[in-house]
Amino acid sequence: MIPVTIRLATAADFRSVYDFINLLEDEIMDEAVQHELFLRNLANPDIIYLLAFIDNVAVGLLGCHIQNLMHHGGRIGEIQEMIVADSVRGMGVGKQLVNAVRELAKNRNVLQLEVTSRLSRTHAHRFYEREGFAFTHKKFTLPLNR
Repeated sequence: MIPVTIRLATAADFRSVYDFINLLEDEIMDEAVQHELFLRNLANPDIIYLLAFIDNVAVGLLGCHIQNLMHHGGRIGEIQEMIVADSVRGMGVGKQLVNAVRELAKNRNVLQLEVTSRLSRTHAHRFYEREGFAFTHKKFTLPLNR
């Protein structure tokens, strides 16, 4: 595996996080709104943002939100955002991000990690299965106020 540095994101990392979110969603999101959301999320101890770096260049992002869910009887972490730069895909960056969030989540008494991925992202589905995630649910969405 290529040498990768993984660390928690800080407010100073907004530009990298914003660029990754735009890439993930394949659209340019409102920068002011994204900045406000990012800062609010950073202040929440149950939201984790990890960045992966190679030679001091950000090459990956993982965002995980932890919730106390009654139907699970404890804390569950859900990976909300994960993307690795095309230039380093297949080099183990995603695996290292997942391993890092797994360790952080264990230390925060999280019972389980979950992830939802768009139906069209079949390469991501294969990645998550290789990392030990099981396909156990269907997710339904209902857009509001858009």
